[in-house]
Amino acid sequence: MRLSRYFLPVLKETPAEAQIVSHRYMLRAGMIKQQAAGIYSWLPLGYKVLKRIEEIVHEEQIRAGHIPMLMPTLQPADLWRESGRYDAYGPEMLRFKDRHDREMLYGPTNEEMITDIFRTYVQSYKDLPLTLYHIQWKFRDEMRPRFGVMRGREFYMKDGYNFDLTKEDALHAYNRHLVSYLRTYERMGLQAIPMRADGGPIGGDYTHEFLVLAETGESEVFYDSAITELRFGNRDIDYDDVAQCQAILEEFTSRYARTDETHDETLFHQQVPEERRRRARGIEVGQIFYFGTKYSEPMGAMVVNDKGERVPVHMGSHGIGVSRLVGAIIEASHDDKGIIWPEGVTPFHCGIVNLKTGDAEADAACDAIHDSLVALGLDPLYDDRDERAGAKFATMDLIGLPWRITVGPRGLKNGVVELTCRRTGESQELPPEKAVERIAQIYGKALAEA
Repeated sequence: MRLSRYFLPVLKETPAEAQIVSHRYMLRAGMIKQQAAGIYSWLPLGYKVLKRIEEIVHEEQIRAGHIPMLMPTLQPADLWRESGRYDAYGPEMLRFKDRHDREMLYGPTNEEMITDIFRTYVQSYKDLPLTLYHIQWKFRDEMRPRFGVMRGREFYMKDGYNFDLTKEDALHAYNRHLVSYLRTYERMGLQAIPMRADGGPIGGDYTHEFLVLAETGESEVFYDSAITELRFGNRDIDYDDVAQCQAILEEFTSRYARTDETHDETLFHQQVPEERRRRARGIEVGQIFYFGTKYSEPMGAMVVNDKGERVPVHMGSHGIGVSRLVGAIIEASHDDKGIIWPEGVTPFHCGIVNLKTGDAEADAACDAIHDSLVALGLDPLYDDRDERAGAKFATMDLIGLPWRITVGPRGLKNGVVELTCRRTGESQELPPEKAVERIAQIYGKALAEA
């Protein structure tokens, strides 16, 4: 992609309504445009990041044995009346009537609809276990939407639902989701800490939120600092192995880590040495629930077990805030010049800056680098605009591509270009083909580890 042909409406000034870093940089980098309070259009750069994150989520869900599908954004109110949640949910739910006077709602979550799908098609325990998920737009009518995509009214979310014969089976599904989420977040360059949380309107006795530590987080969190030293890494996981998944859950949840809703000050002091006690802010980027038969009993989601008895299935739900993650990653990875994308979610793998557009040798070198990267399956952004060098560097720093190749006549006379790491600012001079090889190695290694 050539920047001269791309739609990237970069802003020099910070819009007055932007209160936190991610909101400021997403607006300035031309990633989003507000259409109404808490509702955004995703412009090309923002959309690319959103799809990168979605792709990682899909890959890790499928790796864990979960099956993708797609449910509609609009739901009939009757389903929610069956579960008892229609009147209990509150004003966050957008309710309306269609032209035939049928009561409808814009889905904030899908427990009722997925339960209806399950009860229509599954009658035997032999079809279990089953986990279905989708990634879809949701709507919650927040009273005070703010912080850009961090607390919007419309948001993009992965929500998955497991159906199991017994509580023990459902708790294994819970553990399996926790493991898959740890892999998912680390692939995005994040450390998301699982913290004991409150079930809220979804319900459930077992629930953990995944929080990314950030000063702008909406939740106050209390934790043992030892948990920040844990890394999931490139483990070989058998998601059908009950003991292995349970062991990982215990490894990542045995240390104290809670949101303010479930924090117990006495327990905190009893379990955590003073030097490891931490109090901070966190951004919620996902949550997992086990809620048993809360929905299957009132909605009649039953199966026949091996004794010929009809029993309600045990369920859980599991969410990842895909659009919220874009903001959370920026909050966790930025500097005063702009965004610093981790390699796993960057909109473009590498930026190419031509210091003298119109110079035949510089143009040819940039074209060759661009074409070589594309041939390797990479996605570079080539700044071929007739702009001064400072403006080009400022744009690259703002949009946060992890690597930049700078090409100019002076370097080419010596047979080199400059390869710069956005995170460290370190540069090295390399022949053009070696710079391409280095970028390929970086992403080849990342892909191999994934």
